[in-house]
Amino acid sequence: MDIKVTPAKLSGTVRIPSSKSVAHRMIICASLAGNSEINGIDFSKDIDATIHAMNALGAVINKNDNSVYIPDCIKPPEKTVIDCVESGSTLRFIIPVAGASGVETEFHGRGRLPQRPIDIYTRELSRHGIHFDYHNTMPFTISGQLTGGRYEIEGNVSSQFITGLLFALPILDSDSEIVLTSRLESRPYVDITIDVLRKYGIMITETEYGFYIKGNQKYIPHNDTVEGDFSQGAFFYVANAIGSDVTLENLNPDSVQGDKKILEIISQFKKDGCFRADCSDIPDLVPILAVLASYGTGESVIYNAQRLKIKESNRLETTSALINNIGGNAVVTEDGIIIRPTGNMTGGIVDSAGDHRITMSATIAGTMTTGEVIIKGAEAVEKSYPDFFRDYENSGGFINVISME
Repeated sequence: MDIKVTPAKLSGTVRIPSSKSVAHRMIICASLAGNSEINGIDFSKDIDATIHAMNALGAVINKNDNSVYIPDCIKPPEKTVIDCVESGSTLRFIIPVAGASGVETEFHGRGRLPQRPIDIYTRELSRHGIHFDYHNTMPFTISGQLTGGRYEIEGNVSSQFITGLLFALPILDSDSEIVLTSRLESRPYVDITIDVLRKYGIMITETEYGFYIKGNQKYIPHNDTVEGDFSQGAFFYVANAIGSDVTLENLNPDSVQGDKKILEIISQFKKDGCFRADCSDIPDLVPILAVLASYGTGESVIYNAQRLKIKESNRLETTSALINNIGGNAVVTEDGIIIRPTGNMTGGIVDSAGDHRITMSATIAGTMTTGEVIIKGAEAVEKSYPDFFRDYENSGGFINVISME
């Protein structure tokens, strides 16, 4: 689907969707606990992928309008097939859970997911009872029974590997430790994991070198509501910073979400007309931060974002192309992007590259361009925020579908 965005400032009130990061984690924990209800879920392709994954592992998840109820803990089958669609979180969270459950599992994926690395798991889980039939793509199969012990994990690749292990290791018979061999990037996502695990009765001990996980723990039932997602709220926060006036609802001011840092960066932007942003802990913000920087008065620098090369698209390249194609000036560096405002964002054609965050960022950029913005492949928003265009139009934005191909 291709759309045309006509410049228009936004106003009104937007209820920000619930956090995908929190919802993924609650669904997994609730499935391992049983007798649990999760409210306030905004379903998307990624969240549905995790629901289907836990169903495949033996959970019974009853899905309603904005909630799920899991009456009992998982009853693992001997074999199963899991389609992770394009969700990296689902894939990396579920691999250790399947291993801890002793389920022979065939994993499938689409888009760029089959190329996203899992080598940390193929190395470490293979040392702890899991056999991989894996040839650097999907589908692939794991089998065996995960065992506890010492896991040495690089912290600068993806925090998703740490989270996956934190779900699985507590239910093993023996104790385990995760030893970080480099600085843990995206630390706030691990903080979210530990916070959700605590609510379901699982205790993780932080050590000087990583984490200690006591074995034979039991997930306990827990009812909860998913808080709003600051990574999605960031789009409308930036819209406000460049000229709109939207009231955002459903965001927790006490949240441990790392993407809450958008408020701090916008504050710096308003003061200085530019910013420097270390994005090692906030990689999802990079595309919309580039839009923000393009409407400033000075050079902005986004750095420590090299891991964006292996997201839904190569986000360093696609973010730079987004900015340059609508009249801005963005240059990709080894680990980020430098944005120099041109003072004249004219509009133009943006290829989403199938990336939801590129699509939403281009749409927000189009609120203040002097001409229209055409976005190719705009259906990508369904991955994380299916109602984005509805919320955008209800706030006064103008969008026309120009092609359904």
